[in-house]
Amino acid sequence: MCYMTEPTDHRLSVCVLASGSKGNAIHVSDGETNVLFDAGLSGKEIQRRMDLRGLCFESLDAIVISHEHNDHIKGAGVLSRKLKIPVYISERTFLAAEPVMGKPHDLRAIDCGIPFRIDGLTIHPFSISHDAVDPSGFSIEKNGTKIGLATDLGVANLVVREHLKFSNLLIIESNHDPVMLIENDNYPWPLKQRVKGRKGHLANEDTAALLVELAHDNLHHVILAHLSEENNSPDMALASAVQALAGATATLSVASQHEPGEVIHVSGAGCLGPQRFQNLSQKKQKA
Repeated sequence: MCYMTEPTDHRLSVCVLASGSKGNAIHVSDGETNVLFDAGLSGKEIQRRMDLRGLCFESLDAIVISHEHNDHIKGAGVLSRKLKIPVYISERTFLAAEPVMGKPHDLRAIDCGIPFRIDGLTIHPFSISHDAVDPSGFSIEKNGTKIGLATDLGVANLVVREHLKFSNLLIIESNHDPVMLIENDNYPWPLKQRVKGRKGHLANEDTAALLVELAHDNLHHVILAHLSEENNSPDMALASAVQALAGATATLSVASQHEPGEVIHVSGAGCLGPQRFQNLSQKKQKA
């Protein structure tokens, strides 16, 4: 049976289907428009994980790509062609991704710094510091509710901080513990340098410093994402973030590489707890 989240003018729902070096995909919906941010798993695996959370695979309206690394694009082309939906991607990112992704059903060019709309959702792509040709983070907004998304970045510069501020829900990278990274004998030195460099990934302490700046009364949920399986642990990432958000009311969770997270509903007024569903009796018509 297929379900979708209950429509509302003031709520967005978020489900992190996967987060980490083996694949990334995030489902965002306003109950009517359903968008996948990155598709770094196979099409079948994305469908399986959506089914586990009662999300309608056939009702996906679009895919938005952050950058060309395989763990963000693996299933994008297949899904686009199968479901006949557009892929929103920058021109330079598409040129780098095309050998893996192939031609999508419909290609929609985007540019960092220029907002665009997918039905009722307004999406603001912004440049981030990562070792890709044109990487971006995103803020997603509807009627005063805002989601901030930045999961692969080496440094949170002023542009990142400006675009993420006043988010009601944040999905933010907390990739590694610096000591674990340096002491990891399985990582060659050049890889360690890449991970901790300005175009690599945020350490727990960097994420904590960012959260101190981004915390506000209407930040209701923070999802820590893209944790390294070798150089971090959920407990360490959470401990660092909890300390940073001391005194704030935001709920904290950690995204998993191996299983989908819960569906979280958020509005400018707060997160609304467990998901509520209504039956979707027929496949949503595609434009």
